[in-house]
Amino acid sequence: MGTSRMAEISYKDAGVDLELYGQAMQRLPALIARTQTGRVMDLPGGFAGLFRLCAEKQWKDPVLVSGTDGVGTKIKAAILANRFDTIGIDLVA
Repeated sequence: MGTSRMAEISYKDAGVDLELYGQAMQRLPALIARTQTGRVMDLPGGFAGLFRLCAEKQWKDPVLVSGTDGVGTKIKAAILANRFDTIGIDLVA
């Protein structure tokens, strides 16, 4: 598929519904708020979640830090190599 053909493809053609995305983003804050407990720590604008652990006997003020991210430029490398079986491992590793 050449570059000229790629320019003609819309988000909708690729299976991305921007209207549905907008609706989901409007609902997201209320859904996230339902998961809050006293042990969840604020990190405005952060790329991770912080959760206070109950392990003071082992550590002083322990915090679990968890985050997710995309696979980044590995997709470009996978396309060049025509190998896609390892892309998703970074999402769960």
